[in-house]
Amino acid sequence: MREDFVFVDEFVPGIRWDAKYATWDNFVGKPVDGYVANRVVGTTALCAALRRAQGRAASLGFGLLLWDGYRPQRAVSSFAQWAKSPEDGRTKLRHYPNIDRAEMFAKGYVAAKSGHSRGSTVDLTLFHLATGELAAMGGDHDLMDPISHLGARGITPAEAKNRQHLCSIMEDCGFVRYDVEWWHYTLKEEPYPDTYFDFPVA
Repeated sequence: MREDFVFVDEFVPGIRWDAKYATWDNFVGKPVDGYVANRVVGTTALCAALRRAQGRAASLGFGLLLWDGYRPQRAVSSFAQWAKSPEDGRTKLRHYPNIDRAEMFAKGYVAAKSGHSRGSTVDLTLFHLATGELAAMGGDHDLMDPISHLGARGITPAEAKNRQHLCSIMEDCGFVRYDVEWWHYTLKEEPYPDTYFDFPVA
């Protein structure tokens, strides 16, 4: 692994993770190129900020669960190739029910150059410390639909409140939100703002 990049769980004890792109549970429906291990990687600066966010979340009765952190550029490139392939319908209903594959890029859900590849962006959610259950957010990870926008209409007051909790926690700890995806946050003072890495998560 590149110097200054680490496994997040080793630097943020107690954080949970489910690295979706290392599994079959993602919008392409199979493990993604570059994800050899089900672990989440990020910069040490990202980890320091996540430790602060974890403490802030705990004060509200929540823990943090990560779905993705550093993303190899080869994974981003494989998304572009997948978007050009014929539709098979396997993941459409769950992940992009109202758009075509090719529209993912134009609508901002997938990028040809992803901030994740710089090492200081995370996809995450909250879980209840008392029960371990995920907080209701009104939609799952990588649901590419207006319902996933941070201020979306059509979700319950409780779901909207949980999204706002996550937003407040992350912004208070130095992250910038991405309004199109309620789960996506980038460290404001990221150490590699212009560098896109391509080493595997292994």
